[in-house]
Amino acid sequence: MASPYQVSCHCGQIRLEITAEPGEVVECNCSICARSGFLHWYVEPEQVKLLTEKRRLATYIWRSAMGGQHSCPTCGVAVIRTSAQYPPYVSVNARCLEGFDLARLKIRQFDGRHALP
Repeated sequence: MASPYQVSCHCGQIRLEITAEPGEVVECNCSICARSGFLHWYVEPEQVKLLTEKRRLATYIWRSAMGGQHSCPTCGVAVIRTSAQYPPYVSVNARCLEGFDLARLKIRQFDGRHALP
């Protein structure tokens, strides 16, 4: 098991603990990812522990009521995404990793702007 990594929004109101090892992440150019800077780190749901109350999350839902982008209602930073489209994974925003050098990660580009309907 990987040592736990801490993930948080800018103001620290939303905090997660992840027990997966960061490796490849995905940078998508769809309209929401390009605007928010979300850097997808796909992990299994069992590897994610929400350290703050779930009711503190603001959720933006699109395409399906089964998932959405979960962010801090105070600072607006998107921390995690859930989706019925890509089970069994959830996507953690690797840019929210605390004290981690993103240059250590392999970043794969995804053309979501043209791939999604």
